[in-house]
Amino acid sequence: MKKIKKRGAVYGVIALLLCVAVYLNWSYIGAPEDLLVAEQTEPAGEKTSAEGAETPPSSDYFAASRLTREQARDEAVSTLKEVSESEKADQTAKEDAVAQISVLAENSVTEANIESMIRAKGYEDAVVMIGDNSVNIVVAPPEGGLQATDVTVIKDIAVSETGMAGGQIKIVEAA
Repeated sequence: MKKIKKRGAVYGVIALLLCVAVYLNWSYIGAPEDLLVAEQTEPAGEKTSAEGAETPPSSDYFAASRLTREQARDEAVSTLKEVSESEKADQTAKEDAVAQISVLAENSVTEANIESMIRAKGYEDAVVMIGDNSVNIVVAPPEGGLQATDVTVIKDIAVSETGMAGGQIKIVEAA
């Protein structure tokens, strides 16, 4: 009986973390209808600002990257959930699947936090992807490109949020 309650609590926490991750991601990239409308009304490639100057489609890149990241994560969670609920899987495989789902949920929340903190520091946008032993960050560069101080600020955010060493963090300037 205790195992069932404990398992239910674990599933509840995982579900809560996934809901928080989805909400945070949703609030940062906007509703999919907004993305679809933007794709239909603007040609792929470069957009035109109110002054008539062409601006790069950086926000499209970031939105598309976040969407792709979430779709891949959702597929992984779905597969892991199938394993954790499978009658054929042994207990170790089920526990590993639940642990991996938990890690994916935690990574999702951490990615959203890092992206939010980068924007709070004045950068236009960023997308973060956390792997097993690395963090990849793509940043919309400020005027004049990313400087050493920019990289230091962003790396400090990632180190403090993930606990990874600076050598495990790669920061790339969006083109």
